Amino acid sequence: MTELTIGAFARACGLSAKALRLYDELELLRPDRVDRVSGYRYYRPEQLEPARLVAHLRRIGVPLARIRRVLELPPDLAADELTAYWRQVLAETTARQDLVTHLVDHLRGRPPVLTGALTLRCAARSDLGRVRERNDDTAYADAGLLAVADGYGSPSAGGAAIAALRAVDPTALGPGGLLNALDQAVRESVADTPEDIGTTLTALLACGDQLALVHIGDSRAYLLREGELFRITHDHTLVQTMVDEGRLTPAEAASHPQRTLLLRALTSTAPGRPDLTLFTARAGDRYLLCSDGLSAVVREEHLHTVLSTVADPERAVQQLVDLANRAGGPDNIACALADVIPSDPAP
Repeated sequence: MTELTIGAFARACGLSAKALRLYDELELLRPDRVDRVSGYRYYRPEQLEPARLVAHLRRIGVPLARIRRVLELPPDLAADELTAYWRQVLAETTARQDLVTHLVDHLRGRPPVLTGALTLRCAARSDLGRVRERNDDTAYADAGLLAVADGYGSPSAGGAAIAALRAVDPTALGPGGLLNALDQAVRESVADTPEDIGTTLTALLACGDQLALVHIGDSRAYLLREGELFRITHDHTLVQTMVDEGRLTPAEAASHPQRTLLLRALTSTAPGRPDLTLFTARAGDRYLLCSDGLSAVVREEHLHTVLSTVADPERAVQQLVDLANRAGGPDNIACALADVIPSDPAP
C-alpha cells in the first residue's frame, strides 16, 4: 500500500502541513503512522476524502468542533448537521446586514425606515433554585427591554447593569449611537464597584422594529423563529473557547471542572467589552434570555418544547424555572421571554 508523506498528503487534500499537525493533536485527522525516530507523519490514500471534506468545511468557516461532529455522523445526518450550521450562518449574516444598512443610512443622514411598529409581550422570573442561599440572578421584562443578569460578589450587581439599560432612550439615538450608548451604559454601571463584584448580562432593547442585543458572559439568548430554535449568543467562557478549538466536545464541556470560568464579564477591571448587535425583529418571533442556572441543566430540545407549545409568556417562564428545579436547581435561575407582536395602530 502506497503511503503519502505529510507534504504530499497536504498538497493532495488542500490542507497545510501545519494544519495537519494541529488536527493530529486534536485527534480530528490522525495520520496512519508516525515514524518513531523522525516523528514524520504518513497517511493512506483513502484518508484523502475525509481530509478534503475538512478542507472544504474550514474554507466556509465551520468551527473545528462542528467539523468533528460532521465527520462522526453518517452521510445523511452529516448533511443535516451542515444544513443546520448554514442556517445559523445565514441568520447571523442577516443580523450583520441589518446593522450595516442602518449604519450606512445613519452616515448618509437618512432617517431610519421602519418596516412596521412592533412591541414585546413578555414575562420574567428569577428563582433561588434548590441549593443556593442567596439569589444573585436578575430578570427584567417590559415592552421595550428584556434582560437577565447573573451577578457575583453582590446581589445588586446584575440589577445595576439592567437599571443602566432602562435609562437609555433608544428613540433619541441613531443605530450607531444606540449601540455606543448601550456599551457605555453597561460598562459605567460597574465602573465604581470593587474588583470582586461583577455580572454577566444579556439584554434586548427594542426600538420600532429593531432590537439591540447586548451580551457578555455566559447568560444566553435564544430565538424561536418559524418553529426552529437558534442560540444567538456565544458564551464567553474557557470551555466554550476549548469547544470552538475542537479541544473539547460539548458533552465534555458540560462536565468540565472549569465550565463556569468566565473569560468576559462586566466588572470594574475586566478588559472585555460586550458583544453588540442590531437586527430586525419579525412579528411571530419569540426570544428567551436566561442565566446558566437554566441552560446548564435543561437541554435545548426541552427548551424548544416549552417555547413552541406554551403560548402564554408567564406560563412559559414558570415552566422553564420548574424544569431547572426538577433537574436539581443547582444554581439561581433567571428567565425573560418576549413575543414580538405588531403594535396597535395609532388612533
